[in-house]
Amino acid sequence: MILKKSLAPLFALFVSINSFAIIFRGRLEALGFDIDVLLLGNLFLCVVTSVSFSMLWKGMQASTTPGFLGAVYGSFIIKFMVIAAMTLFYAWMYRESINKPSLFSCMFLYLLYTFLETRALMVVSKKKEDAKS
Repeated sequence: MILKKSLAPLFALFVSINSFAIIFRGRLEALGFDIDVLLLGNLFLCVVTSVSFSMLWKGMQASTTPGFLGAVYGSFIIKFMVIAAMTLFYAWMYRESINKPSLFSCMFLYLLYTFLETRALMVVSKKKEDAKS
């Protein structure tokens, strides 16, 4: 239950960005955005952040410090490597026609998703501490 509530803002951001991109598709394309890149990047970031959050949440349940640190480092490395690999793959596939507005928008979305992930983990941590008291 706590996990579902914690991930709600993450999925709300996902739905909001997709809705915005679809509704304003014509205007965004006129500004130079590739909507397909934006939508796929948003989907990819949402999935990776969800996986990262679940790893961190399981790490918070660990009874030992090495278990917790393993989850934190594993989550960071997986998230970083997968996103870096996808960015490099996109750059390799579309060398000549990289869509910079959409790519920079995805970078901004990464920051938003990371903020929401961190905030959700802090809320879960606080509820866990309050339950112990």
